[in-house]
Amino acid sequence: MTNGFVTGVVLAAGTSRRLGTPKQLLPYRDTTLLGATLDVVRACGFGQIIVTLGGAAAAVRQQVDLTGVEVVVAEDFGSGCSSSLRSALGSVHPLAPGIVLMLGDQPGLSAATVERLIADATTAAITVCGYRDGVGHPFWLPRGLFGQLARLHGDKAVWKIIESGRVPVSRLDVDAAVPLDVDTWADYERLRASTSP
Repeated sequence: MTNGFVTGVVLAAGTSRRLGTPKQLLPYRDTTLLGATLDVVRACGFGQIIVTLGGAAAAVRQQVDLTGVEVVVAEDFGSGCSSSLRSALGSVHPLAPGIVLMLGDQPGLSAATVERLIADATTAAITVCGYRDGVGHPFWLPRGLFGQLARLHGDKAVWKIIESGRVPVSRLDVDAAVPLDVDTWADYERLRASTSP
């Protein structure tokens, strides 16, 4: 992007229904799942980092290093990812021409991929990452779409916009697998196994 100021938004307000415990706080390396993700995000050189929290907000504040991160609490976090995103949009810095949208349970996110995404981003289109095994986060969402994004409801709502054919979408090819995210205990075990020494 031309002005060099970019906001990163990390969605971490999920209720972890399938896990039965807040996945943001699962032990990972020498921190937590969310802590490890934020470590990568801080290395990306964002002008602003926003993380959205939900039902586990108090515990996350106690157990996760949130240095350099603006916390936004999604009051209706139980209604899906769209509420988390809506909550973040109001806090995006006015200089930001858009946001890089990331998930709080993807510590395998690559800072190099984020940097390429930002370099390719335009104000005219969403940009998604096309990995070897499918499309995945991070996404670039230009400010011109914030109005549509603020009206979304439910889970996977951003995907519905991307797949609707109503807005331009470009693809950044990434020669890697989609970073693992954690929805179940099996996902968590796969992630831990993939990063074992």
